[in-house]
Order: sequence, then structure tokens, then C-alpha cells
Amino acid sequence: MATISFGGLGNGLDFGQVVDQLVKVAHLPVDRLTEKKGTLSSKSTDYATLSTKLIALQGAADKLRLSTSFDRTTTSVSDTSAISAVGSSTATSGTYSVRITQLAQSHQITNTAAKTVASTTTDIVSGASGTFTFRIGSGTDQTVTLSDTATLEDLRSAINDLGAGATASIINTGSDTTPAYRLVLSSTSTGASNGITIVADDTTLDFTNSSGTGGVDTLQAAQDAIAIVGDPALNPVTITRSTNAISDAIAGVTLTLLETTGASTVQVNVSRDVTAVKDNIKGLATAYNEVVKFINERSTYDIATKKGGQFFNEPTVRGVLSQIRSALSSTVTGAASLSTVGTIGFKTDREGTITIEDAKLDTALSANYSNVRNLFINQTGSAGIAQLLNSAVDGLTNVSSGQLTLRKNSLTKQITDLSADILRKEDAVAKYEDRLKAQYAALDGLLKRLESQSSSLLSMSSNRN
Repeated sequence: MATISFGGLGNGLDFGQVVDQLVKVAHLPVDRLTEKKGTLSSKSTDYATLSTKLIALQGAADKLRLSTSFDRTTTSVSDTSAISAVGSSTATSGTYSVRITQLAQSHQITNTAAKTVASTTTDIVSGASGTFTFRIGSGTDQTVTLSDTATLEDLRSAINDLGAGATASIINTGSDTTPAYRLVLSSTSTGASNGITIVADDTTLDFTNSSGTGGVDTLQAAQDAIAIVGDPALNPVTITRSTNAISDAIAGVTLTLLETTGASTVQVNVSRDVTAVKDNIKGLATAYNEVVKFINERSTYDIATKKGGQFFNEPTVRGVLSQIRSALSSTVTGAASLSTVGTIGFKTDREGTITIEDAKLDTALSANYSNVRNLFINQTGSAGIAQLLNSAVDGLTNVSSGQLTLRKNSLTKQITDLSADILRKEDAVAKYEDRLKAQYAALDGLLKRLESQSSSLLSMSSNRN
């Protein structure tokens, strides 16, 4: 607020200071409203952060809410250069011996060396037109029609444009100075049933050997993958598949065959992924503690200043703690002796936060895995701990009826109302200041005139004497 100075009387009285002080007093209600708005804004921000932490707790609970959260497996392979393995939630724990005697591969053929062409742009159709027809496995015939000026490049492009299960490419089997170009056809799918058959060929490449000197050279045979599962000394099972990705040899496990193993076997171990489940249980405790710590830090009361934190004496916050504590400490039927989180190592300290006894949790996961699972997931007629926490957060943050939502909306309304009230009062103080300036300016002018008149009277009296 700028200082207003007036001439004043000879005693140095400054009406500007008087105006400043009067305006400052008039502004005190505005200052109190501004301070209150700041406090409410900080509280609103903290409630928004609390909502975020509750959503994080809900996310941690969701990682334990479904049966698939516990139906987790991990796989290991004794020779990763030969096999890779990925387990699904349906995989059964066990160790399997696998021997790979053959990899699946796609069929690849070319025209014979006697029928090479010296240029990729040389005509390869001797008549007015021609066709080239092929078939993949037992599929339908695929035909391209060529003009009398068609080249090797034209044939390659026409085959590729069909997108019919085979790709065409051109290779030079000659030299730079004496090129000898050949057309290579490759099946896009592996397996013995996906071989390429040339049905008709009206080009000079003569894949069908109508001249007696043409025909087909096989660059790569069409073959299936062959894997033998089980102990070779007992009764192993031979698996033959058209692809190197085999998902039905070991239940719930996809094997990718990378190279043959000869007479050697590769051990594929499938086990329950207890570590991932344990990490998720600890993650739930951590997310819960984040909520409790955040509330505790803002619920303190300073005796010296007689001021409480943002959440001090807030019923909504007490409701939040009550809801999530009740959910976490619930007793779950169907989990046998492990019916509460306390039975698997959860402990509540005096601050309300959770610690977990690792040894107790490890024992529970090792000896009673299914019961730990049942403690957290939903069962018929009984909600698990994870679902109870999820529902508690849903109830608190419900957009229309949640305690937390209603409190946040109330704070927003109070802040909006205060902002409007502050604007109105600021305007009133500004008008009050303008009136004071006008009044004291008039008073200042009056005093100056009186001073002038007094000086004149004194002067006249002095002259008479």
C-alpha cells in the first residue's frame, strides 16, 4: 500500500500516515480471510495427495486380488542357446528333459543353374504372354500373368504382390562381370506341410523342366521341428510340430527351439514364482504405510504454538484410517489357519504402520501357499483382503458419495466462496481508502487556508502597532 503524503500544518503532521494506518486496520478482515484461504488451499492440496496415495494402495491391492496374481511361474533352462521357455499362469511345477533332433524350417527353392539369366531386365517370356503358377502345401493354386516383355524383376514383384504364402527374391550365382541370376522362392511358414510346388511355368526359368534341362534346386527343405520330451532311457514322448515355438509339449509353457541338441538333453525347470508374490505382498504393506505416514505427519498438534496440522481434528481423515485398517485387519474365511494378515507376518506398530516378519511370511508361502492365496483373493461367499481394501478405497473416493470426495468438494467450495468474499472486501477497502484521501485532502487544504488567514491577521496587527 503506497504512502500518501499531505502538506499538513507546520507541526509536521502527515495525514498520509493517518490514512495508511486507517486503511491497514480496515484491511485486517481481508488479511484474515486471505490467511484462512491459504490454510484451506494447503489442506485441499493435502487431501488431493491423500487421494493419490489411496489410489496407489488400491493398485497394490489389485496385484493380489485375482487368482492369476498367485498362479505365477518362473522357468529356467540348462542350455539357453538351445531352448528358451516362458511359463504362463497355468504351468505346472516340475523339471522336464527335452532333446531337439530337428528344427522346423521353411521351404526354399530356385531354378537350376542351367536356366539362369544374364540380366534381371531381360525378357523371360518367349511367347505373347505367359503364366507362373505355384502352390503352398495343399493350398490353392496361385497364378501370376506375365506379358511378352516381362523380366525376372517383374516376376519377383508379381509373386510378392500376391501375398500368398511365398516370397520371391533374386540372387546372382555368377560373378560381377558374368552375372547369372536365379529366382528364389521361400515359403513364409515353416513345416513340412508348407512346401512349395511349381504347378506351371511359361518362363525361360523352366521350373517345371519342360525342356529337360530345367527344374528345381532345393536350397532348404520344408521340415517340422522334432523334440523328445522325457528321459531318453525310459518312455519319452516325441513331439512333431510345424513351428519352433511349441506351446503344448509342457502344459502352460511355451518352448522356443533354437538349435538341435544331438544326443544331449536340456533341462527345463518350471517352478512357482514365490518371489513375485512376496514382492507384491510387501508392496501392499508399503502402499498402506504411505497412507498412514502421510496422515500421521499432518495430524500432529504443537502445544507451544497451539496449532494443529492440516489433518488435525479432521473426521474425514479418521474415517479414512478406520476404513483401510478395518479392511486390512479383517478375518477371511476359507484360508484355514491363515485367516488374517497377522498370521503371515504383518505387525502393526504404535504409529499404525505395518512391518512384516520375513521369516513368518516365507514359512507361510512355503508351507501354506494356497491358504496365503485364499487370504487375499476373492472366494465364493468371502472377499479376500485385497478386495476388501479395493472396495474400501472405492467407497472413500466415490465421485458422488465418498467421504474423501465430499470433503474435497467442501474445501473447494469454501475456497471459492472465500475468494469471492476477499474480492468484495478488497473493493470496499479500496473505496474506503479513496474516501479517506479525499477527506484528508480537503482537511489539509482547509488548514492551509486557515494558516494563511492567521498569517494575514498577524501581519495586519503588526502593521498597526
